Amino acid sequence: MKKVEVYTQPSCPPCQIVKQFLQHHQISYTEFDVSTDSIARDRMISEFESYSTPTVRVDDELVKGFDLQRLEHLLGLA
Repeated sequence: MKKVEVYTQPSCPPCQIVKQFLQHHQISYTEFDVSTDSIARDRMISEFESYSTPTVRVDDELVKGFDLQRLEHLLGLA
């Protein structure tokens, strides 16, 4: 099973779509709210070099921003 992390924030409609997509496909994920979790926000910016949500980490691959096609590919759904 792939390890999936979703870096999100409440005021992000694409984040909600990504979470619904993962739930629909019954994919477990860990959510990090970067608006309240400064450690997750710092990790997203410094380690992943991402400045927008959603940022999704699938194992060691990143999807920066809203890209369901790439997410499907990385999860083996396409």
